Amino acid sequence: MAKKQIPLRIGEKLYNALAAWAEDDFRSLNGQIEYLLTECVKQRRKDGKYVGEKIDEAIAVSYTHL
Repeated sequence: MAKKQIPLRIGEKLYNALAAWAEDDFRSLNGQIEYLLTECVKQRRKDGKYVGEKIDEAIAVSYTHL
């Protein structure tokens, strides 16, 4: 099955946090996003619950390791 391409719009802070995390895990940014989405779907299947009610709220990001 071929992978589908989708446009994704995210804020700069979230982009930077994901990019740093991807670098820490030796993944591309696209690979990191795919990994995280896959893990969320697995968790949803396990417990039948959504990831969280506050999923759309802004996140606090610390850049102390950069």
